[in-house]
Amino acid sequence: MLRELERDREHGWVPASSLASAEQRAVDAAAGRGLVELADREMRAELSVYEGRPILWAARLSAHGHDVLTYIDASPAPAHQQQGAEGERLVELYRQEMEALRLYVHIGERMRVPPAEGLAQRVRAARQLGNRWSLWLTEEQVESVAYVFYLRSMGGSVAEANRFVREYGVAFLTDE
Repeated sequence: MLRELERDREHGWVPASSLASAEQRAVDAAAGRGLVELADREMRAELSVYEGRPILWAARLSAHGHDVLTYIDASPAPAHQQQGAEGERLVELYRQEMEALRLYVHIGERMRVPPAEGLAQRVRAARQLGNRWSLWLTEEQVESVAYVFYLRSMGGSVAEANRFVREYGVAFLTDE
């Protein structure tokens, strides 16, 4: 909302009169996170002259705020679906599990057992909800995830593979 109001202003600063009180509180909260810049005394005086009336409060997006919005706009839309397409199921991964999956997808072309078709796109489109990443995956993609955790278990970390078996009932087992 602040970005839209900013665009309509020649100087880029949005005065309090342009915002409802709840919106102003939200802008103040965003300022506390470094996403918004609040006008200092000198800038408010300059804006007052420009506007022809006293400006007691004004805000604009900070460089970080612009970057956050640009990044979000460029990112794939979050999957708001409550249910996957037929044959898909929801898989939720913790940060370290998602990092392992991203590595596997990244080096997938070099692997003798490459990621399942479409897994790379699902990983890129995953969204973090709380402390987990959510992905809707086909059974073949779920098996690829199990393979990732098998690879990690061979390197000494069995926690991910064990949790995946408990939660999703899928483990990679060698044919031997």
